[in-house]
Amino acid sequence: MQTRAKQVLAILEDTRAEIVDDGQTGTLRVGAIPTIGPYFLPEVLRRFARSYPRATVLVREETTDRLLKSCQEGDVDVAVIALPVEARYLEVEKLFEEELLLVLPRQHELASKEKILFDELQPHPFVLLHEVHCLTDQLLTFCRQRAFQPVAVERASQLSMVLELVALGHGISFVPLMARRLDRVKRRVYRSVARPKPHRQVAVAWNPYRFQSRLQQAFLQHLREESVLT
Repeated sequence: MQTRAKQVLAILEDTRAEIVDDGQTGTLRVGAIPTIGPYFLPEVLRRFARSYPRATVLVREETTDRLLKSCQEGDVDVAVIALPVEARYLEVEKLFEEELLLVLPRQHELASKEKILFDELQPHPFVLLHEVHCLTDQLLTFCRQRAFQPVAVERASQLSMVLELVALGHGISFVPLMARRLDRVKRRVYRSVARPKPHRQVAVAWNPYRFQSRLQQAFLQHLREESVLT
C-alpha cells in the first residue's frame, strides 16, 4: 500500500513539474560523490548558471549507494558517480576516464622519479580514504590484481585531508587527476606509475522513469561538454 502511494505521488509530482517546465526556471537537484564533486562540478555549475541564471541548483555530496537510492526515489535528479555500479532502474552514462596519480611528500625518496614502478611502492606506508568511499575500493582492487596490499597507516574521510596528511609526510596515496589540477600546494608532488596505470571512470546517473525537465537535459549536456574538456 505504501509503495503504491509513493508511485501515485511520484506521478502527481511529475505531472506538476511538466506543466510548469519552461526550460529556464525551476530547481535542479544534483548529487555527486565527495571525490568528484569539489573537483569537477564547480566549472559545470559556473557555465550552467551563466546559461540559466534563473534556475536554482541544489548540490549534495553523498556516497554512491545513497546517491543511487536518492536517484531511484526521485530525491536527486542527476548523480555524478564513479563506475562500476549496480544501478537498477537507472540510466547510467559514462562521461570520461581519468588516471589515478601517486601523490608523495615533496621530500620523499621517490619524488625525484618521473615514472615509478608499482613494485617500488611496497615498503611505503599509505594514507587512504575510509572504506565507505568507492575510490578506496577501486584502488585496493587495482593493488590486489598486482599482488600488492598497501599498508594504511591513516585513514581520512575527505580527500583534502588525505592530501594534507601526505604533504605532512604521513604516507603516500593515490588520488584522481582532477584533484591535482586544483592543487596549488607545493609541499607534495604527483607522479604516474608505470603501466598499467590505475584509473577510474566517471559517470552520470538519472531515473529515466521520472519526468526529465529541460533544465535537467541541459545540465546533462553541460556535464558532457565539460567531460570533453577534462
